[in-house]
Amino acid sequence: MSSELSLGQKAATVIISLGTETASKLYKFLSEDELEALTLEVAKMENIPPEVTESALDDFYKLCLTQKVITDGGLEYAKTVLEKAFGLQMATSLLERVTKSLKVRSFEFIRKTDSKNLFAVIQHERPQTLALILSYARADQASAVIQELPKSKRIQVVECIAKMDSTSPETIKIVENVLEKRFASVLSMDFAQIGGIDYIADVLNNMDRSNEKFIFDELSKKDAKLADEIRKKMFVFEDITIIDNRGIQKILTQVDAHDLVYALKGANKEVMDLIFANMSTRMAETIKSDLEYTYNVRVRDVEEAQQRIVAVIRRLEEEGELVIAKGGQDEIIA
Repeated sequence: MSSELSLGQKAATVIISLGTETASKLYKFLSEDELEALTLEVAKMENIPPEVTESALDDFYKLCLTQKVITDGGLEYAKTVLEKAFGLQMATSLLERVTKSLKVRSFEFIRKTDSKNLFAVIQHERPQTLALILSYARADQASAVIQELPKSKRIQVVECIAKMDSTSPETIKIVENVLEKRFASVLSMDFAQIGGIDYIADVLNNMDRSNEKFIFDELSKKDAKLADEIRKKMFVFEDITIIDNRGIQKILTQVDAHDLVYALKGANKEVMDLIFANMSTRMAETIKSDLEYTYNVRVRDVEEAQQRIVAVIRRLEEEGELVIAKGGQDEIIA
């Protein structure tokens, strides 16, 4: 069913179902990147079973309905309507998906702004206001702005973003009215999920080492638990592809072979190719053999194995045994 398709495949299925004339009208509302991604998915789609198409269209209809009731009556009204129509679980899922997209569309003008101009406009705002604005910016923009702030203010902004959950329409409107004088017009919105641990982790991932270390050192003094939660989100197993071959070889000497087999069970081709390319032929053959005979593995076990390997990577980095290439201004001498 459509749950087996990626978001891109679902979008392609809907576009194909609409026919060329209607699809061409929708294409006018897409960005160049969205057009390229969607066209690629459409080109790859073939022989779609009728039940998959029907399921994807049903999913699309529910999302459209969710956005309409949010726009017409607000979040609480939408929640009530959707719960009655689809049940609590489905309503919650639909609201989460739509409010995330509303976040982007409502403050899209910020995401198109140059980081330097954005900093020039908002640098003197209070930390809470800065956190709200940067939660609507791209991660690289937010990272660039935070790095330019005074040191004391950086910590406050990071803490505010990490602890942010939802913001009322009234607060959003106040910020919009201020920014309207400096930027293009802003779309109205209702409650939307913004900020949070995942977002600030992405921001810090785009930051240079010195600023990242300073922020974590200071934040750990104020809220060690929050700092640890952010740190855990900053490097995931799939990010191993940004480590050089020497680093991969170092990691392989430190990880448990059983963990490696389980971790690779849930890995993509790029990760697997990188891992095997940095093993001896004998070790690669052993791991591949173990993978072949390891089946019916729980997703939780795979994730736990990957997390243990990530812990090894973090330890090696902290000990200076490993360098992870990141965004920002890190300079590496070979």
